[in-house]
Amino acid sequence: MKKWILLCVVALQHTVYAQVDWVKENYTKTEYDIPVRDGVKLHTIVYAPKDASASNTYPFLMQRTCYSVAPYGEGKFPGQLGPSKFLMKDKYIFVYQDVRGRYMSEGKWTNMTPQIPNKTQATQVDESSDTYDTIDWLVKNVANNNGRVGQWGISYPGFYTVAGALSQHPALKASSPQAPVSDFYFDDFHHNGAFTQGYFLTFPVFGIQHEKPTTAHWWMPQMIQEKTKDGYQFNLDLGSLKHFDKYYKDNFFWQEHKDHPNYDEFWQKRSIIPHLKNVKHAVMTVGGWFDAEDLYGPLTVYKTLEKNNPSTYNTLVMGPFGHGRWSAETGHTLHSNVYFGDSVATFYQREIERTFFNHFLKGAGDGKTGLPDAYLFNTGKKQWEKFERWPAAAAEKKTLYFHANGKLSFEAPSQAASKTAYISDPLKPVPYIEDNTETMGFTPFNYMSEDQRFAARRTDVLTFQTEPLTEDVTLGGEIMAKLKISTTGSDADFFVKLIDVYPSDEPNHAFMPNKNVILSNYHQMVRSEIMRARFRNSFEKPEALVPNKVTDVNFRLQDVLHTFKKGHRIQIQVQSTAFPLFDRNPQKFVPNIYVANDSDFIKATHTVYHQKSASSAVEVQILR
Repeated sequence: MKKWILLCVVALQHTVYAQVDWVKENYTKTEYDIPVRDGVKLHTIVYAPKDASASNTYPFLMQRTCYSVAPYGEGKFPGQLGPSKFLMKDKYIFVYQDVRGRYMSEGKWTNMTPQIPNKTQATQVDESSDTYDTIDWLVKNVANNNGRVGQWGISYPGFYTVAGALSQHPALKASSPQAPVSDFYFDDFHHNGAFTQGYFLTFPVFGIQHEKPTTAHWWMPQMIQEKTKDGYQFNLDLGSLKHFDKYYKDNFFWQEHKDHPNYDEFWQKRSIIPHLKNVKHAVMTVGGWFDAEDLYGPLTVYKTLEKNNPSTYNTLVMGPFGHGRWSAETGHTLHSNVYFGDSVATFYQREIERTFFNHFLKGAGDGKTGLPDAYLFNTGKKQWEKFERWPAAAAEKKTLYFHANGKLSFEAPSQAASKTAYISDPLKPVPYIEDNTETMGFTPFNYMSEDQRFAARRTDVLTFQTEPLTEDVTLGGEIMAKLKISTTGSDADFFVKLIDVYPSDEPNHAFMPNKNVILSNYHQMVRSEIMRARFRNSFEKPEALVPNKVTDVNFRLQDVLHTFKKGHRIQIQVQSTAFPLFDRNPQKFVPNIYVANDSDFIKATHTVYHQKSASSAVEVQILR
């Protein structure tokens, strides 16, 4: 086995070196410090095709990032340029830029730079103005360009792509934000106000300034160096969130979290969503159905652009991927234990992404790409499907109701009194995943399609499921949880999961990554989301729950396109902790959970009602 691994590593090195050689042979590298309107200089690396000339011009394809544009220095080349090898070999003028305050660029760094919609002076800068000034400089100063610019970026660079799309530079013809961060209060670091504690290792990357431009990873010395691999126990032993100061007392990003527990002006002005207006050029937003980091972003960006810019070329692509995994081919496409087919990323790169950029940057640019408005992967049927709008016009709104004895049905309950209660103990929280090796990672990943049998067997998790389906049922569109609850405490979280329960005779596929997992009765999570009940009426002004009072807690889960096949069951699980993915609610209302004391955390009994006068349910959209 060791010999086989060594051979694979050597083969991979040869492949990377061969690609580097190809890039060197075909591209010229030049580094610039591009001045923007307030005098700050942004470090930019340009890779231009060697065969570019006055009669053979190329468009720009640009990525702006906070994660470094290395390798820096003359004669140093990366193994690949651009979003894919297909676009690299099609040849573009590839541009990489460190955003202000990061690595080799000047200026001060801020997370999710607030957008300034109506700038009146040169000192007012944001990511859209930096993008405009960069494009303007490139078009005027880099030889043999065709006057067209495209941009792309995954994750945080996806945010810079969205913000750059607001620059309105006439040369900008195509933008592809991929897994874009759009609002840190609903994506990445929070979900509906609950803190994503599974990100606890990432704060040095985002919360430490550096004094001057550098090629070094200056934040590395501040990374937590605990020896344990058990993130569940590590976080439980740490106690309440206030103890994070042990590691992050001087981390400005962590302190901003503590100072702004609610969706106040600080977070609101960092959302790019309200600014997605007057976008004239083509946009292709890309995401993964199993993206544990940025699923809210791509769906919300696409829908907002569609609403505010109805005449703009605007398309959505969602594949069976985790975070950014469409950017590299894995051969057999899996997420956790679920197999979706072969070469799915290659199909996306060659048939969708390549088509988009080539059309708008090299081709007619008239919008007649042959691509649909939404190119989405059905994660149940395991195939790509095309839609002329999303959610689909044919989507029928239906409601899955909870019933006594763990039943789930499209029929509303008729009982006068029916409810199920469970005790939530924040000192014994429900794990969000059974595999402990996932809990000490840099960010979560596999849980988005992970087996949920372990949770279904706990007494502090409520489980409702249908009878085996007599025909295929395709959920395609939006999902809304509508809970009727009461509690003995004065605050609570509710984590709702939509699950596909496989039949007992389901065979394992040929590429099972974990030989100890069986797909017989597999409980595949299809979608999940958490809601902090204090924010049920307003994310700006939290309100305590009134003990033992029946209360509505309504919240949206992200969209799905998933066919539950005949013989499978649709299941809903409800719990109040998913640890350490999300922080624990004390279950006693406190003004700021980030500074709650360990003594504030109490057991509480939560009750979910499923009776005629108070019917808990999940509202879905069905495609026939």
